[in-house]
Amino acid sequence: MNFLACDLGGTKVLLGIFEKEINDDSPKLIFKKKYISRDWDSFELILEDFLKNECKNISHPSYACFAVAGPLSNNKAKIINLSWNISGNSLQDKFNFKSCELINDFAVQIYGIPYLKKNQYSTIQNGSHSEGANNELHAIVGAGTGLGIARGIISGGKVKVLASEGGHVEYSPKSKLEWELKIWLKNYLKVERISCERVISGTGLSRIAEWRLSKPDAQNHPLQKYLKEIKFFDAARKELPEKICNLSKEGDQLMIEVERIWLGAYASLLGDVALQELCFGGLWISGGTASKHFKNFKSDLFMKQFFDKGRLKDILKTIPMKVILDEEFGLFSAACRAKMLLKT
Repeated sequence: MNFLACDLGGTKVLLGIFEKEINDDSPKLIFKKKYISRDWDSFELILEDFLKNECKNISHPSYACFAVAGPLSNNKAKIINLSWNISGNSLQDKFNFKSCELINDFAVQIYGIPYLKKNQYSTIQNGSHSEGANNELHAIVGAGTGLGIARGIISGGKVKVLASEGGHVEYSPKSKLEWELKIWLKNYLKVERISCERVISGTGLSRIAEWRLSKPDAQNHPLQKYLKEIKFFDAARKELPEKICNLSKEGDQLMIEVERIWLGAYASLLGDVALQELCFGGLWISGGTASKHFKNFKSDLFMKQFFDKGRLKDILKTIPMKVILDEEFGLFSAACRAKMLLKT
């Protein structure tokens, strides 16, 4: 029996048809296709094209799970960046699914953790489980366009997802330089508070670079010309994080500084999440930046900031920390959830 999975974001929509393998609990991909969201007037039109035109020679899926980037209520979602309103019940009726579930695009990743294969992740530290620790608790943190945090309890074949908006907690500077960054962001964005997402995300990395390039010693930096384009073209801003990372790798001292501030803030947040959740089952780093920064996550700079929690630093050494390398983990996790719906 086939099932449908979808990772639906403001930029792209990734759809896949999967089937359950006989000797493997992981879902097996049959066919997938990526759509550019802005090229379509509604999600229903995308889904109709996928099922009727792209998958006409594939058995119609009976169950579906849609991971969506937007607020959810009563199996309904609003994709703010696209002004799309989506109803799981309406999709179920229109496309003849036996079951159709909408779920937050980050929370869904908890469902994928039990089915991960070795090529989909890598380990930063194994941890040393304390006696009596609850190894069923997991937390996942991911910086992409925004910052997502999810929590869950994984016990045997059962998965319980716990909602979280932890990416929007207050950003806490740890140095004079970071305080300066926070004040600049408040003024630049014209807001009263700065959340962690404003700093620890792809967009945040760009903002840190803009702040650093606003200083007198950076007036002749090659990215100055690029910043002027950003004011007029949104597409240019999306390209900036990659340019920052490339320049850092090439030895550009200003961009090395920018990347270090970003990594330090990320590591500090991960330490906070680990202490708050006591996720002895695992602390997972996901999101669009995960595979690109894997080497940085294992660096002394990153781990020093992660462990910098005073008297409780030794607890962090007992928590396994791993990085999701699969850039389509959202789709994979939605497929894992759809497969679970077969049993309900």
